[in-house]
Amino acid sequence: MLPQAGEVLHLTRAASVQFAVPVLFRVIRVHPWETYIGWVWLDGYELNAAGDAVERRSVFVQIAGLRTVGEAPDRRNPSIRNSRQPTPVAPSRSGNSTGQRSLPQQRHTPANRM
Repeated sequence: MLPQAGEVLHLTRAASVQFAVPVLFRVIRVHPWETYIGWVWLDGYELNAAGDAVERRSVFVQIAGLRTVGEAPDRRNPSIRNSRQPTPVAPSRSGNSTGQRSLPQQRHTPANRM
């Protein structure tokens, strides 16, 4: 059975010899191109251990060698997002009310005048 967009696959040598080192792969699209019987072109993202996309790839694989791991988490659901938060910025000591650092004043000497 063909994979669906959003499914996460574990690609191994059973799918293609190019996967001597297994990878996780999130399917974006299954191409309708005519190929050898039992083979298919897939577009998707290679995933790291955390499930984050690290590289977009097109792969040519045997359907019989595909192993579905599950579905990718819904990134639009805030309860699933990672816990990284922006780091608060400490107030500036320059007395500038905008919180931005003031730039040093340039001295005008005959060498740098225009």
